[in-house]
Amino acid sequence: MAEEEQQPIPAADSSASPSLDVGSLSLDPPLPPPSSAPSSSSAPGLSLQERFALVRSVGEECIQEDELLNLLAKKPNPVCYDGFEPSGRMHIAQGVMKALNVNKLTSAGCTVKIWIADWFAQLNNKMGGDLKKIRNIGRYLIEIWRAVGMNLDNVVFLWSSDEINSRAHEYWPLVMDIARRNTLPRIIRCSQIMGRSEQDELTAAQIFYPCMQCADIFFLKADICQLGMDQRKVNVLAREYCDDIKRKNKPIILSHRILLAILFLYIKNLLHFAYVAIDF
Repeated sequence: MAEEEQQPIPAADSSASPSLDVGSLSLDPPLPPPSSAPSSSSAPGLSLQERFALVRSVGEECIQEDELLNLLAKKPNPVCYDGFEPSGRMHIAQGVMKALNVNKLTSAGCTVKIWIADWFAQLNNKMGGDLKKIRNIGRYLIEIWRAVGMNLDNVVFLWSSDEINSRAHEYWPLVMDIARRNTLPRIIRCSQIMGRSEQDELTAAQIFYPCMQCADIFFLKADICQLGMDQRKVNVLAREYCDDIKRKNKPIILSHRILLAILFLYIKNLLHFAYVAIDF
């Protein structure tokens, strides 16, 4: 996000939560330029029910549907948050499915903020923790989305390291507030978001990761969290945080299904036919 005038960090208060105001963006070339601001008009020619059906079709699960309908009725251009760790070659779910989902959301009038989680990839030791390699992969992934037909008119790409550095006074108090309001076991239960399990030996950085991802939702002023089912726990954590700080407008969770690996389906079919052969 674009740099804004620095504001002093509020004095410590055990009951107060950090400010959730958000700024704009900053990108490295050759990414789509931030100056191409999303249009402010709602989806042309679509009724409220049609917009709702289009957005809802993206997710296997929606928490909560009535909140989503109310949001679309009141806000012509809701903000959808999506994100990814640049960590290697793009697979079909990342490439084609994300482009399809993003195009549905923008067709319904949404602005999609895609969080390029380079610092998160470094925390998770992707590419050996080499931030330069991670950022190169981030640019590569964006070019693939452009090539497969993602409509970038209402899409904003944000590098987490740039945005956090430029708004550190706002971001880190929020992360700390989320951390102090949750127990360690509750945070460890969110380890699935990193592709880890609760039984894995986690580094201190990986334990801090869920608090940061939860903070991202508010930092980006997201109305809708549009991530995979594997990210559900941290999105629920964000809604629980809203309960804790008495915030009425909770982020809506729109979780898309995770595509099964082709190899898994192949093995499953082999096992099925083996059982059939035994039955004969």
